[in-house]
Amino acid sequence: MAITVTVNGTAQSLDVEPEMPLLWVLRETLGLTGTKFSCGISACGACTVLLDGRAVRSCVLPVSAADGAQVTTIEGLAQGATLHKVQEAWLAHQVPQCGYCQSGLIMAVVALLETTPHPTDDEIDQGITNICRCGTFARARAAIHTAAGKAKATS
Repeated sequence: MAITVTVNGTAQSLDVEPEMPLLWVLRETLGLTGTKFSCGISACGACTVLLDGRAVRSCVLPVSAADGAQVTTIEGLAQGATLHKVQEAWLAHQVPQCGYCQSGLIMAVVALLETTPHPTDDEIDQGITNICRCGTFARARAAIHTAAGKAKATS
């Protein structure tokens, strides 16, 4: 049974097992390696992508749950050479250190700003549950405020 998913604006007809995690379809079948594998149990958020605009952890989401849906990965966030406002803020605040978790964190922030365009610190804490082992949370928070149009000084 073919599963049809639109990934970064391109329709994909996939001949894969329906229970295969979306993460592995993105990475292994489609070659989109910006989405990372880390914990494998939906705890860390390194694998976060957008499914119809909603942040989901792709390491535990069966590809069949994405049948007929729109998936956006970090590779599809920029429009040509123009970075998304969250990506621009990330660079301006020098958020990444090792960078491993950053694609998932950025995708989670994009989803948060869609539902909460000007989040408070408490809303950021509640809405962003991704884990960064480098501890760049203060810079990430500043970047989120900048992307939301409420610039705060970098920590």
